[in-house]
Amino acid sequence: MSNATDTGIAPNAKRLLWAGFLAIFAAGIGFGVRGGILANWGAEFGFTGAQLGAIGGAGFTGFCFSIIIGGLIVDKIGYGKLVLAAFVFHVASALVTFAATAGQEQSMAYNYLYWGTFIFALANGTLEAVANPLVSTLFPKNRTHYLNILHASWPAGLVVGGLIGWTLGEAGVSWKVQLGLFLIPTILYGVAFMGQKFPKSAAAAKGLKFGEMFKEVGIIGSAVAVYLLILFFEGAIGLPTSAAWIVGGVLIVGVGVMTKFSIGSFLLFVLFVTHALVGAVELGTDGWIQNITGNILTPAEGKILFVFTSLLMFALRFSAHFIEKTLKISPIGILLICSVIAAVGLNLVSGITTFIGALFALTIYAIGKTFFWPTMLAVVGDRFPNTGAIAMSIMGGIGMMSAGMLGGPGLGYAKDRYTVEHLEQNHPAVYQEYKSESTSSFLIFKEVSGIDGTKLAAAQSAEVRTPAQQAVAEASIVGDRKTLKADAYIPAAMALIYLLLMLYFKTIGGYKPIGVETERITGGVNGPMEA
Repeated sequence: MSNATDTGIAPNAKRLLWAGFLAIFAAGIGFGVRGGILANWGAEFGFTGAQLGAIGGAGFTGFCFSIIIGGLIVDKIGYGKLVLAAFVFHVASALVTFAATAGQEQSMAYNYLYWGTFIFALANGTLEAVANPLVSTLFPKNRTHYLNILHASWPAGLVVGGLIGWTLGEAGVSWKVQLGLFLIPTILYGVAFMGQKFPKSAAAAKGLKFGEMFKEVGIIGSAVAVYLLILFFEGAIGLPTSAAWIVGGVLIVGVGVMTKFSIGSFLLFVLFVTHALVGAVELGTDGWIQNITGNILTPAEGKILFVFTSLLMFALRFSAHFIEKTLKISPIGILLICSVIAAVGLNLVSGITTFIGALFALTIYAIGKTFFWPTMLAVVGDRFPNTGAIAMSIMGGIGMMSAGMLGGPGLGYAKDRYTVEHLEQNHPAVYQEYKSESTSSFLIFKEVSGIDGTKLAAAQSAEVRTPAQQAVAEASIVGDRKTLKADAYIPAAMALIYLLLMLYFKTIGGYKPIGVETERITGGVNGPMEA
């Protein structure tokens, strides 16, 4: 491309774009490696599917806190300070995670892995609190295209993370060595951001105060994030239910006071709810898909498929401009089409029996999920420019918190429940032998005792299985298939929401970005800059 919108509004726009790319790339590597070593953690420490899901979920909940807090303060303290904080968090996360060693009490190892993953997510969220509004500000006339390019770094990181697991994991290299490799791009993004100047957001450049930026989020938009925070306070922090709801109520009152009790935009509320579904189905599934396909087929094939689908996503995210500008499909239209494709893809993946069949099914699913996250961010940037970095950061936080509190644990619970139901119905004695002492629970659903992770790993890896091991391995596959079928309902619900949004925009004359011209916002082509 060579049009004027490519240059951005600042002379270092492309440098900042690729610095953000490297930052999210580091996050993707860490996430991709973690997806590949879940089985290692289950076998080494005896975790259930729900426990592994909760650890994986911490990789999203920590993100929520930092991206929301970062989004609230970024226009006040500047991008550079947040980049430095993210760098410190990334290094600290490695130190905490590596403290988990074989032979420890399971609870101690769990805490090290959970909180190490949580701190890693703090770093990732802090970086996105910088990168998303930054790219949206730098390229105001082509947000969908450049936010998709920025987030192409995520699947690129997944590819590298998957390759690390595929090669080093298969060679028996320690999971600590595999995970530690994400520190290399961490150093690179630190260097790329060093000494750069950053533009102010449109809202900050116009002089809007914090409360004014928050008005369109308002009480109803904040309620979506607060509900997920309540789940976090109950689950991860261990607060009593009543105390968690009291904290949530205080937060809502605080938002009300700050915004003079603005209800907020109903459209933004709908987008927040929808992005919670995006987080659950995209990132929640990403955290499990390698484990699930590796169980249905073979672990090696699961890794190959994960790398392939991530590489496909990476390539496709560079085509958003072609889809939007050449094919004349609006961002909402892109999201509607993708949600239908994703629902079909998950149903196809649930029935895979061969590697070729899996390749086809996962291709469909990958095409479907590719544009969800960055295009949703672009919609918020297009329609709510007066919120500055706030609405975009809250949306990212909602998506990640949903993945952490709903998607990851929900899929882990579903895997436990469907596996247990099949095994208990067909082999009750085997279930009693293999069930875990820990129970799995999720929201209002009944508690179940999942399969002990160490025993399940032994059954899956046995060259010659006993009848009991065969029954357990088969039940685990049944559980995985049913979990994916249940997961497919999420993008189906998203498709209905996007269809309604398309009808809404049609009634108001079609989807159009809102905002003043760059010259009016920034006072010039390059705009005001801050260190």
